[in-house]
Amino acid sequence: MKLLVVKDYEEMSEVAAKIFKDVISEKTNAVLGLATGSTPEGLYKKIIEMNRNKEIDFSNIKTVNLDEYVGLGGEDPQSYRYFMNEKLFNHVNINKANTFVPNGLAKDLDEEAKNYDKKVDELGGIDIQILGIGANGHIAFNEPDDFLIAETHVTGLTKTTIEANSRFFKSIEEVPTKALSMGLGQIMKARKIVLLVRGQDKAEAIKGLFKGNITTHNPATMLHMHKDVTVIIDEEMANAIK
Repeated sequence: MKLLVVKDYEEMSEVAAKIFKDVISEKTNAVLGLATGSTPEGLYKKIIEMNRNKEIDFSNIKTVNLDEYVGLGGEDPQSYRYFMNEKLFNHVNINKANTFVPNGLAKDLDEEAKNYDKKVDELGGIDIQILGIGANGHIAFNEPDDFLIAETHVTGLTKTTIEANSRFFKSIEEVPTKALSMGLGQIMKARKIVLLVRGQDKAEAIKGLFKGNITTHNPATMLHMHKDVTVIIDEEMANAIK
């Protein structure tokens, strides 16, 4: 596991974008594993700029997202499909038919989960996966528990996660309580993983990550079993976890 300490969020986004650029330049039909939330927004702005400057080309790129809220369709402004369209896909030369997000409105959610894993495998797997982390150590919607699920699955959201995500909704009552989430097994198949950490509320989770112990009660610690993980934090976080 490689740790990079950067000055601030701007530099974090620049460094992550450079890593993505290198992957896309080396493999023009790469499969990108994407995430939502405020943390990767800076990364997406940077790679949009790179695309506009002809530094990277998305015409043969495919993408898969980590998760989607159950009960929200792609036209809902709070859905993760809508987020990805607004924050990235609408602004680069990508074929949206090659962008995949779980269907939160699927009639059979378990079947949707199985088919999503099949799709990722059919694409040849994920070349680079961007991750954020929750204050409780969750990655995607793999919440702390006595056990974790390897495959894409339907999961309930913890009170902590619902409260954290309520800032994107008009009220906490509007936050969905379930999601379709890629499991740790699929995430760990990615050839390269980049974990971006922003916000002092994540300090305890990151302290736990760098203790080196692996526990399902801090799902991010599973990343220790992967051969190519880069964790990017800012100086403020580095000081907080000393």
